[in-house]
Amino acid sequence: MELKLTKPICFFDLETTGINITTDRIVEIAIFKVFPNGNKESKTWLVNPTIPIPAETTAIHGISDEKVANEPTFAELASAVYNMIKDSDLAGFNSDRFDIPLLAEELLRAGVDFDMKNRVSVDIQTIFHKKEERTLGAAYKFYCGETLENAHSAEADTMATYEILKSQFDRYEDLPQDMKSLSEYTTRKKTADFAGFIIIDKDGDEAFSFGKNKGKKVNDVLETEPGYFSWIQNADFPLYTKKVLTAIKLRKLNTK
Repeated sequence: MELKLTKPICFFDLETTGINITTDRIVEIAIFKVFPNGNKESKTWLVNPTIPIPAETTAIHGISDEKVANEPTFAELASAVYNMIKDSDLAGFNSDRFDIPLLAEELLRAGVDFDMKNRVSVDIQTIFHKKEERTLGAAYKFYCGETLENAHSAEADTMATYEILKSQFDRYEDLPQDMKSLSEYTTRKKTADFAGFIIIDKDGDEAFSFGKNKGKKVNDVLETEPGYFSWIQNADFPLYTKKVLTAIKLRKLNTK
C-alpha cells in the first residue's frame, strides 16, 4: 500500500560518533524523500564529524576517522540537508528519541533555524513496538520477509524503514492513513522539545520533566525563579531545548 500524503515525507537515518544528543556528531546521513505524486528522491552523505570516532562505534557502522577525513563537515552540508527536508514531514526508526533530536542539534549548531512547527514526525519503531516488540533487523525480516543486509549503513537502514512502513500499512488495517494521525499514534509522550526536558502536561501547558521543578509549569517557574532560565541556557542542555525555552519566555513577555 502506498502512503497517503498531502506533503512530502523524508525517511532518514543517521550514523553518528555516539548516542549523546548534545555532544556526538553525524558521520553519515541518508534521506529518502517521497512526494505525494509518488516521485521519490534519495541522497546519502558521509560527514566529517570534526571529532574522533570511537573505535567501538566504528566497529558497529564501519565508518572510521580515515574514511571521513576528506568528507565535508555537517556545517558545509547543512544547507543541502535542510533544503531537502524543509517542506517535509519526517520519519525514521527510533527517530523521535534520537535521530530528529540529534539532527536538530547539528542544524542549529550550523546556524539553521530548524523546528517542527509545520511538520509531523512518524517513528516506525513505535508502530513495531506496539505491534511486535522487535529490532529494525527483525522488523525487516518480519514485515518484508528479507534479511537486512548492510545493517548500520544509513542508506540501508533508511530504505528498510520505508519498506517496513509500507508493509505495516498492508498488515495493520487499523493504522491511520494520514501522517498527522500516524504521528500521534507513534508519539510516546507529548513534549515541547525533542529531548523531553519540557513536556506538555494534562492541561496542555509546558512543564519541566526533571530536577527540582519536575512537574511544574514552565511559565510559573520563569515567574518565580528567573535565574532558572539562565542556568539552563548556560548548562549542557540540547540547543533545541534552549530554543524552546527561549520561545516560551518571549511568548510570556509578549502577553504582559
